[in-house]
Amino acid sequence: MKTKLSTLIATIVLGLSSATFTANAFAEEGKMVGPVTKITLAADGKSATVILKDAKSGTPTTLTITDDLTLDKFKDKRIVEGDEIRARWEKDGKNTSKSFKKTAGC
Repeated sequence: MKTKLSTLIATIVLGLSSATFTANAFAEEGKMVGPVTKITLAADGKSATVILKDAKSGTPTTLTITDDLTLDKFKDKRIVEGDEIRARWEKDGKNTSKSFKKTAGC
């Protein structure tokens, strides 16, 4: 009886964890290549808001940047307005950036 109950509980836990993973795997992702039109650093320096203009359609998209590496690039002017950027982000309402890099080499 105990082994059947243990097996049933293990199966339920495994099924729930798989369902959670599947929901996260299908989160929408946005991609864009285009120039930076505006960079706004937060007062605390822990985030920034960036507006990118899509190179293909010309539509602006606002992204939220929270990773320290990219924030440092904003602070020391390695990424400035006018630079062409390749960006990926989670479409989560805030458009949180996953990747934010210059398209040019060095």
